[in-house]
Amino acid sequence: MSTTFLSLGLQDPINKALLDLGYEKPTVIQQKAIPQIISSTDDLKAFAQTGTGKTAAFSLPIIELADQNNSNIQAIILSPTRELAVQIGKNIEDFSKYLPQLKVVTVYGGANIEEQIKKLKRGAHIVVGTPGRTVDLIKRRVLKLQNVQWLVLDEADEMLNMGFKDELDKILVATPETKQTLLFSATFPKEVEAIAKNYMTKPIEITSGEKNTGSDNVNHEYYLVTEKTRYAALKRITDLHPNIYGIVFCRTRRETQQVANNLIKDGYNADALHGDLSQLQRDSIMEKFHEKNIQILVATDVAARGLDVTNLTHVINYKLPDQIENYTHRSGRTGRAGNKGVSIVLVSKKEQSRLNAIERIIKKKFIHQQVPSGKEICQNQLFYLIDKVKNIDVNNEEIVTFLPSIYEKLEGLSREELIQKFVSLEFNTFLSYYTNAPDLNNLSSFGNSRGTASSENMTRFFINIGRKDRLNPAKLIGLINDQNIGDKINIGSIDILDTFSFFEIDKNFEKETLAAFKANEPDFNGRSINVEITKTDRSSGGKKRKGGVNTEGFGRRKNTKTTTSSKRKSKLSEKPSRSFKDKKTGGFGRRRRAR
Repeated sequence: MSTTFLSLGLQDPINKALLDLGYEKPTVIQQKAIPQIISSTDDLKAFAQTGTGKTAAFSLPIIELADQNNSNIQAIILSPTRELAVQIGKNIEDFSKYLPQLKVVTVYGGANIEEQIKKLKRGAHIVVGTPGRTVDLIKRRVLKLQNVQWLVLDEADEMLNMGFKDELDKILVATPETKQTLLFSATFPKEVEAIAKNYMTKPIEITSGEKNTGSDNVNHEYYLVTEKTRYAALKRITDLHPNIYGIVFCRTRRETQQVANNLIKDGYNADALHGDLSQLQRDSIMEKFHEKNIQILVATDVAARGLDVTNLTHVINYKLPDQIENYTHRSGRTGRAGNKGVSIVLVSKKEQSRLNAIERIIKKKFIHQQVPSGKEICQNQLFYLIDKVKNIDVNNEEIVTFLPSIYEKLEGLSREELIQKFVSLEFNTFLSYYTNAPDLNNLSSFGNSRGTASSENMTRFFINIGRKDRLNPAKLIGLINDQNIGDKINIGSIDILDTFSFFEIDKNFEKETLAAFKANEPDFNGRSINVEITKTDRSSGGKKRKGGVNTEGFGRRKNTKTTTSSKRKSKLSEKPSRSFKDKKTGGFGRRRRAR
């Protein structure tokens, strides 16, 4: 006989709410924790992988035991981030929707404290909060915890990592010694042991699987990169998977914003989530991500805590976390609710040794993968497009009036010609981008630069067309390829500005590039093309074109990028992201790339 929530001792109104939410049977951690909390007042340490239902494991028994006729605050639940606090509060409201007298209030920084005070004064049985805001409300004598029966420390290790030890101490002082302390975590570093020792009395310990191990539903892969190829590898990996819906983890807020800016500029449905955003911006981004209007979310570890997304296909570690235990949190974001997932790590040869320590923690091996070639990517994208066309539902009623005119326009074209033209229409931009794409697995050709913008082996060129001419990176690459400069030409970084642009070409083809553009005399949308070599004049700090023409007004490339990044940062959350289900996505699962 299978275990049900009813058999765990939960009352009918809670079970009814769970059925409405699609909860059919409890997870392992829920089966162990719920009866333990209901039947005992012992402190509890519970360890389970991310995504196994820890929130329900501690909140359901508290809802079951809470006295709705008692106006005092009976439970305080602490979480490290606003996102996680909001998610927990919402879950408790959903679980208790048939218990209308039960009141839940969520308190956190970055929101109007006066509104939160009003809610607390109207009464609360359960309070969910971040440590900082909780302490503020205690100091204001608005949040009174002397009658608390349950204290929950969710993701306690992360609260310590974020420097909340002093806040935890102050909150603990405000609670009675008779309370039951419940500690839930996905990892078990020594800091958690310290919490248990200092804040708990002879706690019972339960686990779901082995501590800190990775989910069986997640495959772990790694790609070798250099600093120069890290971002290019990220793009190729996402391009290899047209249906990707995932999180890219970065170490810092600045890196998170920069990677997101670059992805947006390159035409991906992406956005950034980090601590520098306002609560309104964060809420807007998360709403878009839940609705899949954002396909790739670039986030810091802290900002991603509390994300309740069950169908992520990939987690990509743009950089490994500083504390390797956090890898479990990251990888646990995919492979949830019985789904399969992939956790990918981009590492340099110097960083590769850190994978061994992670393997010991997750008890799984990383599989070394080759950064995909342009041919592999184009093949995947093409067949994804064909499958999408084959499976699309045709609305005959809507299009029937247009069909006679369409048939007339296409008269004379054979089936093969129609298919070829259709594929070319949707696919030419993609093919042009990856034509003669370099092998990113040949690390020796990219060196060990620490992220410098231009390679010593590249020549930087000026071209007199830009965004106002409707130029994008893909069109510029196509224009360069059309000049037939060489079979093995490598195209480096590209900067598209308003009225002019810059691009890099392998130094070995410097003369050939100038000669080809001069001989072919190409135009772009009716405008004659002028291509010249640029070089840095260190004495003046500006850019000069060969021949001495001063282009200092163009600004340094680095400063140009900084300005773009800054503008994007301020407008990032105001700009609507186009869904990858949109009919205008060019058939590749996201907007037609403007590389």
